[in-house]
Amino acid sequence: MALDPAVKNLIDTLNEQGLKSFEQMSIAEVREVVESFSGLQAPKADVARVVDTVYPGPGGDQAVRLYIPESETPLPIVVYIHGGGWVAGSLDVTEQPCRALAADAKVVVAALSYRLAPEHKFPAAPEDAFAGLNWVVEHAADFGGDGTRVAVMGDSAGGNLAAVTALRARDTGAPALRAQVLIYPVIDGTARFPSREENAEGYLVSTAAIDWFWEQYLATPEDAENPYASPAKAADLSGLPSTLLLLNEYEVTRDEGVDYGRRLADQGVPVQVELYEGLVHAVYWMTGAIPRSAELHGAVVEFLGKQFAG
Repeated sequence: MALDPAVKNLIDTLNEQGLKSFEQMSIAEVREVVESFSGLQAPKADVARVVDTVYPGPGGDQAVRLYIPESETPLPIVVYIHGGGWVAGSLDVTEQPCRALAADAKVVVAALSYRLAPEHKFPAAPEDAFAGLNWVVEHAADFGGDGTRVAVMGDSAGGNLAAVTALRARDTGAPALRAQVLIYPVIDGTARFPSREENAEGYLVSTAAIDWFWEQYLATPEDAENPYASPAKAADLSGLPSTLLLLNEYEVTRDEGVDYGRRLADQGVPVQVELYEGLVHAVYWMTGAIPRSAELHGAVVEFLGKQFAG
């Protein structure tokens, strides 16, 4: 399918403005550009309460922001982990999608911060994410959440961390998860699939940029073989929770997501894979600029409704 018209317009505008590819930027520039995505978002939805607090991570306290809809009964919980190539992203730039998810899915969204690379390389981020998940489940009753109905969710590098967190929860036996939602996850540090060549340049995040992000994140090249860095390297995917995988056509990491979904299904995990033609990386955050971002949001809301029913 041809590139979505709104996506093409955005890419053309960014090119006219001279936006460099991420691997050509400094860390500070990458972080500034990622934060600027908030300017591409729709107005923020209202929720009953937003609570800023912290959870104890292995390297010190980390911020967590809770989006809590009005409810007289405990609500399911979605632990959301933001993307940004493990080096960027924040609770602020993801506030709009998190508010929308809380309001439309009628769930508590617990958005986690975590230590960023390259100052804090692997395994800092997944250690923080798993600690955050455990804190959220332990304190669920404090903020009107139901600790027996919990999902992990993330986009891009956050999709990686959500997948890793689900693996760790399975491997340690707790906490129990109802679902994982992986939005165009970057999950294989040694991927060599056709989409790396087909979509290498011209679609916001290049193959060279993906490789650069991995270089910032991993402490050693050998870490790319560790399933807690590259969840695609896990030999055994059985016992993972029901999975929603959202992938885009013009995406460097598209095929590694397709392969991960196939392997999950082969090993008995209920999995739903949605491939969006004409779309590119990061559209989940572009709710104002890319109207079809609503399709991804709607798929998440529908999937979570089914997983949390009963």
